Amino acid sequence: MTQHTFKEACRHLVGGVNSPVRAFKAVGGEPFFVSRAKGSKIYDDKGRAYLDYVMSWGPHILGHGHPALLQTLKKTAERGTSFGAPTWQEVELARLVKKAFPSIEKVRFVSSGTEAVMSAVRLARGFTGKKKIIKFNGCYHGHSDSLLVKAGSGGATLGIPDSKGVPEELAKLTISLPYNKIQPVEKAFHGGGIACVIVEPIAGNMGLVPPAEGFLKALRELCTRHRAVLIFDEVISGFRASFGGAQQLFGIKPDLTCLGKILGGGMPLGAFGGREQIMNCLAPLGDVYQAGTLSGNPLATALGIAMLTRLRSGSLYRQLEQKTALLTEPMREFVREKKYPVRINYLGSLFTVFFTREPVRDYASAKTSSTARYAKFFQILLNKGIFFPPSQFECCFVSAAHSAKDMRRTFEAARMALREIL
Repeated sequence: MTQHTFKEACRHLVGGVNSPVRAFKAVGGEPFFVSRAKGSKIYDDKGRAYLDYVMSWGPHILGHGHPALLQTLKKTAERGTSFGAPTWQEVELARLVKKAFPSIEKVRFVSSGTEAVMSAVRLARGFTGKKKIIKFNGCYHGHSDSLLVKAGSGGATLGIPDSKGVPEELAKLTISLPYNKIQPVEKAFHGGGIACVIVEPIAGNMGLVPPAEGFLKALRELCTRHRAVLIFDEVISGFRASFGGAQQLFGIKPDLTCLGKILGGGMPLGAFGGREQIMNCLAPLGDVYQAGTLSGNPLATALGIAMLTRLRSGSLYRQLEQKTALLTEPMREFVREKKYPVRINYLGSLFTVFFTREPVRDYASAKTSSTARYAKFFQILLNKGIFFPPSQFECCFVSAAHSAKDMRRTFEAARMALREIL
């Protein structure tokens, strides 16, 4: 009989997992294996329940196993799972995406957020005829070669590879700059040759870090002035921060937008879209090639339609913000009262607990957080049946399935954990 242990998983999977953060390397211990999920909870293969704030890294804004989504999936699967030919579901989902994001005039569906970003960058280079791209420290845009770089010291520093296997020659075309600071961006543009600026308008991969006032507006102005493409990576914030993402919240219109996560309702689905003039450079109309066997997959697009149809009323977002505040506001008050070196960033249904005294406004300040303390915090909560992200530099996600009771339970557990650690 096969043993269900992490050691057994490591015999067959690289590191025992199919995505590195799942291995718990940043927090210690061994990962649990999920057998099922429902509502605000996931259950491991031993039957233990965990109150879930990972929510598959964001997609399950309605909670796990929403009945209407499951019914949609079942009905669609009975008609076929993949055709390699167009379906009207793709067109209907495109209409819904365009209604949510007025900046998107045409859209192309893909299978992941990484694929969406990779394709958008290629499209920006093809449209402008330029090679260099600007990204920001701590903003993760998937694992494509052009974006797996880290900055050197100083302002506008050309990137060096952040992973073996990424050619230095390619990485040198990527300029990585401090998030929320506009002066280094202005300086980088003086060198010329910038095809695009790509940014998480609400950073979610250094932990949650909202944009500084005026930062996104200044990026828009610089890209317009220098004829560069402004790309908003809204894989996390799209349909999560609001129905129209961060660009709706802050009133900024990018040239291209990348989407994923919630868009597929838990199925592998991503998208990129924007100005018609740019999008028409894609094959089969233009010379920028992009294709995918499973792009516009019927299961994923059907689930996307069902998801967006339920989200577009907008009332859910107010409820989610109120639920999140039930946890984050008492936590903020508690750490202020105790003078603990803890900062809690939150926006809408996203939040992160940082173990640092200084405000977290960019990657440099996020890195001052004590990862050792976060690891202890994570393990204490896990032992109490509460699942936070197994990394300091990720967001927690609240869903419609989380109850006020869930939030109060989490606060009490977090308060006890903080007392024990600090």
